[in-house]
Amino acid sequence: MPPKGKKGQTADKAKPGDEEREEPLQAVILADPFETRFSPFTLERPRCLLPLANTPLIEYTFEFLANAGVEEVFVYCGAHRDQVEDYIKRSKWASRSSRFSKLELIQSTSHSIGDAMRDLDTRGLLVGDFLMVYGDVVSNLPLESALAAHRARRAKDKNAIMTMVLREAGTTHRTKAQGTSPVFVLDPTKDRCLHFEQMPNRDQSHFLSIDPELLSDHQELDVRQDLIDCGIDICTPDVLALWSDNFDFQAPRKGFLHSVLKDYELNGKTIHTHIIADHYAARVRNLHAYDSVSRDIVSRWAYPLCPDSNLVQGQSYRLQKGNIYKEEGVILARDCVILPKTVIGRGTSIGDGSVIKNSIIGRNCIIGKGVTIDGAYLWDYASIGDGSIIKKCIIADEASIGRRCTIESGALISYGVTIGEGTTIRGEHRITKASRRRDLDEPAVVKDNDVSIVGNGGVGFEFHDSDEEDEDEIVDGLITAGPIYNLSNLSLESISTLNSESEVDYFDYTHDRSNAGSFVSVGSQDSQHAANFDHDASLSIYDSLVEGHESANIQLELTALRMSTNASDHQVRRAVVVAFVKRITQVVKSGTSVRDAVNQVFAQHKDLIDRSIFDKDKSSKVDQVDFMLLLQADLAHRENGDTILLSAATKLVELESIEDDGIVQWWEDAKSSESEDLQKVKAKTQQLVDFLNQSSEEESDEDDEEEDEDSD
Repeated sequence: MPPKGKKGQTADKAKPGDEEREEPLQAVILADPFETRFSPFTLERPRCLLPLANTPLIEYTFEFLANAGVEEVFVYCGAHRDQVEDYIKRSKWASRSSRFSKLELIQSTSHSIGDAMRDLDTRGLLVGDFLMVYGDVVSNLPLESALAAHRARRAKDKNAIMTMVLREAGTTHRTKAQGTSPVFVLDPTKDRCLHFEQMPNRDQSHFLSIDPELLSDHQELDVRQDLIDCGIDICTPDVLALWSDNFDFQAPRKGFLHSVLKDYELNGKTIHTHIIADHYAARVRNLHAYDSVSRDIVSRWAYPLCPDSNLVQGQSYRLQKGNIYKEEGVILARDCVILPKTVIGRGTSIGDGSVIKNSIIGRNCIIGKGVTIDGAYLWDYASIGDGSIIKKCIIADEASIGRRCTIESGALISYGVTIGEGTTIRGEHRITKASRRRDLDEPAVVKDNDVSIVGNGGVGFEFHDSDEEDEDEIVDGLITAGPIYNLSNLSLESISTLNSESEVDYFDYTHDRSNAGSFVSVGSQDSQHAANFDHDASLSIYDSLVEGHESANIQLELTALRMSTNASDHQVRRAVVVAFVKRITQVVKSGTSVRDAVNQVFAQHKDLIDRSIFDKDKSSKVDQVDFMLLLQADLAHRENGDTILLSAATKLVELESIEDDGIVQWWEDAKSSESEDLQKVKAKTQQLVDFLNQSSEEESDEDDEEEDEDSD
């Protein structure tokens, strides 16, 4: 029999491996981040149930965890826990067919994340590695590699207690904090976080206070200011124990992370990072993020997290061209206009002459006649009176806007508020019917209606929250400069941006565009508009070609898209080229000859080409050369590309859409011969260029002869 000590050690070594195989992956959702950033809406509803693209926020978090292989979920509630419990009980996640083996709601009276973590530690529910996420995480990120790396580190070193999932982005990325910026100092050889600091720091300094020993103890350091915190942490139970050991910890980053890293010599615990460069991951931490993530979902950057995936039971959204999503039972007047990037829920009716664009409309909304809605969010049962103008604002459930009202960009209209006829609501207004602070057991304070704000017959008053001044002290610091509620200064740049200048076939995108498009670049507002226009316009034109629409109707739609995104003439030409080439190759594959396919598309829709070219009366054919370069680039990697290019160029000359000089100038342009592929695809068109040059020489000779005759 081996010695008793040896036997115990053997058992201990085997135990962790056995537990790892048997323990289910657990997750904790912090359904209440203990913030007031979504007031006044969160006075009456829990933040995790606010609608994002007409789907409750927490549904996206559930989907992320289910796809990550989580089996047991604990939802930690604070505010409005009865509403959260009621929702979860009625959801698919609580059914027998749920992908979770356990879904438990934890009710607590905690008033900060620190209290919540200490409460979790005392409950003893989490026995192995677990995920800690907020209830506002939107991500299609697969976590297998992050979990594997965490477990491998954990097997080698029990002091490796946590792995943070961070997302690469630019230092000026629109989702990063404005006014404050998180700085991570990393050891790239071990993916270990050595130092964390918010800039400016507590001393209002912009200088990092790094311990000199870090510089001497590590041969290589990365100072990263280009990382976005996804709100996803892989933790061990030791994390909870550290929270309990220090009651000063309140915020996950500014408190816990900063202090644990600073006190490494005392606790010996290490925290690591898993940095992702693709897929989609974001937190809806404030209204700035709410706006941008909503648009990303509508634009399908977070696929499969998009409206037509119908994440909630009973949804029936269908995708239409232009990224328009409509549920069954929508009632549209004949002459109302629904422009791209719009979502409309079931039972909503829209009256004559109304124009809706870039907006998300909930269920059972009533929108009157002659209404303009641009970039706004209307939640369920909202109503808008005739002739009103609604721009970049949020109008909550059952709110009513009277006739001829103007709701300016940035305004927030909370539940059940009524705005009287002819009233203008400025962008800084936040109007509610309920007024109370975060003490959930206190009843709502009833106040008189403020007629000076809501107008005659209006119901509601201006919301004021004294907690806002102290909010930065209890959150993880990623805030928006200025009033955090103001949507009016938001750009439409997506969290996920696409380099619009890349030569790609937008129709060959797979449905999962996250690898190709998510966070690829940090470009400007214009770059995102370009990406949106390129995809939507090309798709719209192509669909219209397939369906046999007339050029005039296609042009109307193209003009509307161009105006809504401020697209350039070059982008219009590119959209036309991409759609035409796609249609031609489709027709050729069906058995039609290249010549007939080119004639079918180009001849029938000559006007679309002509309306994108404006240099017919100029000696330098810049637009025509640009059109030919785009055509050449698109055909460079296609089957029979050289034959299609020759036929297309010949047809364009025949239609006089491209002039002889335009073809010659394109041929001589250095860009047309920049690569071997471009040279190869244009080789056959040499015969057309030779013919045009010969004709030009003959005309020149004839002109000379006529001049000689005249002189005689």
